[in-house]
Amino acid sequence: MSEALDWDRIGADLDAHGCAVVQGVLEAQECNAYAGAYDDQARYRSRVVMERHGFGRGEYRYFDYPLPERLAALRTGMYGPLAGIANRWHGAMGIETRFPAQHDAFLARCHAAGQRRPTPLILRYREGDYNCLHQDLYGEHVFPLQLAILLSRPGEDFTGGEFVLTEQRPRMQSRVEVVGLGQGDAVIFPVNQRPVNGTRGPYRVTMRHGVSRVRSGHRHTLGIIFHDAE
Repeated sequence: MSEALDWDRIGADLDAHGCAVVQGVLEAQECNAYAGAYDDQARYRSRVVMERHGFGRGEYRYFDYPLPERLAALRTGMYGPLAGIANRWHGAMGIETRFPAQHDAFLARCHAAGQRRPTPLILRYREGDYNCLHQDLYGEHVFPLQLAILLSRPGEDFTGGEFVLTEQRPRMQSRVEVVGLGQGDAVIFPVNQRPVNGTRGPYRVTMRHGVSRVRSGHRHTLGIIFHDAE
């Protein structure tokens, strides 16, 4: 899958807008299978009810290892090209950390630091649910990019529930990006910070993401985070 993508376009969109949309990452039947298995507790290591923690309303489950084969392949396949973008971004922001080309090598770094719990997750929203703006950090070792894949059909399975990004630039008001997705489409976006070119060269901006209120129906999303959790 990753070899067929236009990574020059994806990198340019991430640089310009702080996000990039990739259409058709999953087929409809794959989306339906993931959403339909949400209540299969054997797949997951934990369940989080957002309202209990002040995260919003709705819930999500973290997958356990071993990950489903297709999910594991996506995570591994997308990591390599994104590692190149992540290394370029860190260079522009003056951050010394660099990421290996292979995901296994990066996970070994996470595991050596005590970050051993898998972070891919599936989120479920019902009418009135939403996800507050946040960052998915989970420990010392953080991969700067992640992706979310919409499993439901907007306008049919649910209404509302837009994916939202905010960007806080120094001494400026925050910028908001609302990302439109179809079933099976993915959005790639920063976990924490990204570089923006200014008159004196690149500077860092802080990113957060969330989901607006679901007006009707059910919305499921698959999240792929590349670092593991403490």
